[in-house]
Amino acid sequence: MHALIHLLGFVSAFRLASVPQLTGKTIFTLPTEAFLPLGLLWLVAGSLFFASALLFLLKKEWWWMIGATGLVVSQALIILYWPEAKFGTVANLIMLTGIVLAYGSWNFKAMVTRELARFNAPLITEREIITPKRLSDLPPVVQQWLHHAQVIGKENIQTVHLQQSGEMRISPEGKWMPVIANEYFTVAKPGFIWVADVKAAPFLHLAGRDKYENGRGHMLIKLLSVYPVADAKGKETDQGTLLRYLGEMVWFPTAALSNYIRWEQLSENAARATMSYGGVTAAGIFRFNKAGDVISFEAKRYYDRKEGPTLENWLVTVDPHSCREFNGIRVPTKSDVTWKLKTGDFTWFKLEVTDVVFNKAINPSGTLQPTIAETNSYEMAR
Repeated sequence: MHALIHLLGFVSAFRLASVPQLTGKTIFTLPTEAFLPLGLLWLVAGSLFFASALLFLLKKEWWWMIGATGLVVSQALIILYWPEAKFGTVANLIMLTGIVLAYGSWNFKAMVTRELARFNAPLITEREIITPKRLSDLPPVVQQWLHHAQVIGKENIQTVHLQQSGEMRISPEGKWMPVIANEYFTVAKPGFIWVADVKAAPFLHLAGRDKYENGRGHMLIKLLSVYPVADAKGKETDQGTLLRYLGEMVWFPTAALSNYIRWEQLSENAARATMSYGGVTAAGIFRFNKAGDVISFEAKRYYDRKEGPTLENWLVTVDPHSCREFNGIRVPTKSDVTWKLKTGDFTWFKLEVTDVVFNKAINPSGTLQPTIAETNSYEMAR
């Protein structure tokens, strides 16, 4: 409809039909010969809006570029023809909102794609097959876990791609918000990139990217994929992301054999894992049931507060009944993440792993799923 209205400006300027509402009144006097070029600009603006609408319907992520160009031309004409066209500004503001949302989603996704391209590690051609002898130096409880996870006879895991769903909240009394996420790991050079989309409310989402690379962590969260609301980095974040990698190792258990992890058995059902990498060292305790499944991971991790981060107990509880096989390896799929604070337990994340792929090269431009952000921008533009 907005595009069609622009075509009326073209029709009026070229006198192709009578348009009583458009007399050609401008904010300052123009020579007669200027109206035909301006009529062509009305046609250009309308055509750009038509093109962006078509690209939008085809779900081309770059539709906003065409729409933004049309918006600039349109608003310039509206200002010039302000006495008769001023109400078009309202439609342009609505269009601008959709364009900003689409740009935010496109820009955030482009950033992640670039990071994944750098993060992507070439796979080693001669892949190691895990043997019982390879486990012999580990504590018995860790050996039992790896046997139960069915790693014997399987290839050593080099890369991982997970798809996740779940819900999170940002305060103990806060509402639960749906989350969809993709996470990518490399093992020889430990690291991960976690890309999440959180639906905070209808038409309101948070885009998150947590990263652990070269021993350094960085958490970035943007409201509507545009406005940064969290941008955490530094030694506390480095320690936290290292611990996250260590705890999430249950999804790619052959990483327990890595030379940057040292194991110590504490009891018949518990072992401490100490990870040292990139000048940062941290440790956590894995607990197992009698069958050999991991049931929890606990560590001292930095908790963000207004007055500064403090070391608190961080607990990941794992549902052993949720175990599934992916590429022949048995891993848990459901877990809860809880801060054990002095004021009480704060469970802030409940997640489920829905798919796991091992030892496949990361395709930076082809692996990211449509997000809540994109859905919101489509709906707003519509």
